[in-house]
Amino acid sequence: MRGRERLRLRPRREPQVGIAPLIDMVFILLIFFLVTTSFVRETGVTVNKPVAVTAQTLEKQSILVAVTDKGTIHINQRQVDLSGLRASVRKELRRSPSRPVVIIADRSAATGRVVDVIDACKLAGVKKVSLASGKK
Repeated sequence: MRGRERLRLRPRREPQVGIAPLIDMVFILLIFFLVTTSFVRETGVTVNKPVAVTAQTLEKQSILVAVTDKGTIHINQRQVDLSGLRASVRKELRRSPSRPVVIIADRSAATGRVVDVIDACKLAGVKKVSLASGKK
């Protein structure tokens, strides 16, 4: 009878769900989504791009320069003038000299202003300058 008493004296434990494996799975899923997600870099301003049938996908390592309809120039989410643009592009080229520049100009931006931006980029040492457009 002593054996029965021993069994009765022990409290029964309820099965539990471990929280540690759940936390591990959440972190694994978070890392998976961060690694597989591609982030779109933008210039920090809204630009109404023109559309073209021959538009191509731009390179991920491009330097993005925006020209708004008011003629302001933006790079790395800050507004600059032409001399500031040249200095910013030179700084970006020091990291990787072969990076192209993509100019995202508003469809109603003055053509002369866009040409000034292209010229400033070329004077900064850029080898390849492209204009961005949307696809039809």
